[in-house]
Amino acid sequence: MSYLPFPSRYDRFPQTVVSGTEGMSFQGYPAIVNALRRFGNGILAIEMYPGVDVSMFRSHVIDLLGADAIFAFEDNKKTPEEFSAMLDFLLSEDRVFGKMTDFAPEDFFQTDMVSKMKVALETTKGFRVVFGFGASLLPYDHLVYVDLTRWEIQLRFRRGMPNFSADNPREDNLKKFKRGYFADWRVADRIKQAHYLRADFLVSGDDPQNPVMITRSAFLMGLETVSHQPFRLRPYFDPGVWGGQWMKEVCNLPENHGNYAWSFDGVPEENALCFVIDGAPFLFPAINLVFFKPLELLGNHVYRRFGKEFPIRFDFLDTMEGGNLSLQVHPLPQYIRDTFGMAYTQDESYYILDATPESMVYLGVKPGIRPEDLIRDLELANAGKADFSDEKYINRFSVKKHDHLLIPAGTIHCSGKNTMVLEISATPYIFTFKLWDWGRLGLDGLPRPVHINHGKNVIQYDRDTEWVKTNLINRFEPISDQEIRTGLHELEFIETRRITFREVVETSTEDSVNVLNLVEGKEAVVTSVDDCFPPFTVHYAETFIVPATVGTYRIQSTDPEQTCMVIKAFVRK
Repeated sequence: MSYLPFPSRYDRFPQTVVSGTEGMSFQGYPAIVNALRRFGNGILAIEMYPGVDVSMFRSHVIDLLGADAIFAFEDNKKTPEEFSAMLDFLLSEDRVFGKMTDFAPEDFFQTDMVSKMKVALETTKGFRVVFGFGASLLPYDHLVYVDLTRWEIQLRFRRGMPNFSADNPREDNLKKFKRGYFADWRVADRIKQAHYLRADFLVSGDDPQNPVMITRSAFLMGLETVSHQPFRLRPYFDPGVWGGQWMKEVCNLPENHGNYAWSFDGVPEENALCFVIDGAPFLFPAINLVFFKPLELLGNHVYRRFGKEFPIRFDFLDTMEGGNLSLQVHPLPQYIRDTFGMAYTQDESYYILDATPESMVYLGVKPGIRPEDLIRDLELANAGKADFSDEKYINRFSVKKHDHLLIPAGTIHCSGKNTMVLEISATPYIFTFKLWDWGRLGLDGLPRPVHINHGKNVIQYDRDTEWVKTNLINRFEPISDQEIRTGLHELEFIETRRITFREVVETSTEDSVNVLNLVEGKEAVVTSVDDCFPPFTVHYAETFIVPATVGTYRIQSTDPEQTCMVIKAFVRK
């Protein structure tokens, strides 16, 4: 089945060229070694994000620097038993959910051993190197930071890499991700925010065979560039039990996967950015931009409300020729704060990017149902003792292309099969309480996690058929001939606008970061009203970000005969 009337031009590997960076990149181990040998004295700390291939970097770089002494800082980390005593009450036995840690980086290491290493480091003469996660906690004269993107970490988990804080190479990958999300990465990001911009050099650790190192100056130039112009993140795609076939064609994906279920193409905590520094591609976690340019990227009122967090998420949910998503609900704001330590919740919406005559969405409950009956039947079905009668309890609504369905937290929902969804939501993206998964196993052969124990505490039963029709489906409000407001609901902090154009149309960031997707048309170009950035081209289904500092900007179709549409999301004041 074909989903596009024209050849796809979707770019899976977007990058931002940073000008004026000649001589500021070092590609491959020999070039990195030559650059680092210039230090030759004092203490060089090589800080590494958890998951970096430490042994590879040691054998190909550290051992070749001619140091008088080498110290492996990770020798000081707590034992798996000590980590368990410290973290288990936060992580629990649940496969998915834990509670955010507020531990300091020093809490991950044994104080007496760190003190002894500090003395040894300071009393040893000559050129000394200390390396590994936590190395920057010791005094240093020079610093190198080796980073790693979140998606690459997840792929390494699947290949058997353990968490930093556990000896768990064969553990369930969901539990590895959970431990990273709630513990390891939070502590590592505290080190990153304190030391990253102090580094003389920054290294992209995603490709251990051919790493790229750049100077701090080059990175700062890249941050300045990308925080004042439109840009795209590096998307990733993953299969799933309900996955479909739409993204294979539209996003130029390899055919060797049976399906692709979802894509993140607008989530800085998960996605990467790529700077081209003197011709070399430097891949790094996009969250670094949020950490180090929050005001320019997010805007004043967004930064005041959320701090150094990116609150808007765009992703794809593909069930074309696939199956239903799991029936689910997201936590209410107070529940997510009290239970998981999160500051805000996962309100969301489904923008229908493509549809078939049988496309539908499950949304809200039938009127007059008794909560105890719904929960009982869900529990019986998940225990394999009965079938779940979704038609008895849950509304089904037919949907078509460009419909927009709003899903404030507490609303039961899921996408049905043969439906292509652009999900626009708040960013706490793992807090989905599955209620019923149609009796399926995951791709790992295990039952997919179901959380009726959480879900029953947040389902809003007043969101029945008529309430949903009135409040959540196609609440379109014209703003001009070209622009309509499509949501979101008053309970949600995100506002969305759909803009239709052929010729030039002007729009504004509204003092908020804008996240957009070209939902209709082959290609459009984004331009500056005052030539502050070069023209930026986007293709059908690509998500792109416009920093708040851009202010007013223009969009137009590259073909005057081709009508285009973008959906734009921002944080309302």
